[in-house]
Amino acid sequence: MTQDDLAQVVAIHERITRTPVTPHWRKMLSQHVDNPCLPGLVAEENGNLVGFIIGEIKVGGFGANISGWIEMVGVKPDHMGSGIGGALAQGLIKYFRRQEVDEVFTSVRWDSGDMLAFFKNQGFDRSPYINLRLKLKE
Repeated sequence: MTQDDLAQVVAIHERITRTPVTPHWRKMLSQHVDNPCLPGLVAEENGNLVGFIIGEIKVGGFGANISGWIEMVGVKPDHMGSGIGGALAQGLIKYFRRQEVDEVFTSVRWDSGDMLAFFKNQGFDRSPYINLRLKLKE
């Protein structure tokens, strides 16, 4: 992912969520450019960006020596189901392997059957962790 890709990544995310991204989201996304601990990959078709994936490498996080986290994956809606998301996930996993990551994690909403199926298809299974939340705003 390069600085030049960010506007197209934003456009894909907005198409998927049907909401505009916030300045905070744009800032977060820009941190995934040229940062080996916050990798970002994109997929292109005929010179057009059609998907993206962002991750993070944590050292010592959650009791793991070094772990990789898939934080977000997005594919243009008209390209979903074509294997782009899987190729991006496998590309990020390959990157994590080169960085000597021990395990890869992600978090999925319990009611997001399509994303659960996607990650199961990539070889993911339940982890020993339970997500907890503290709401700071109502």
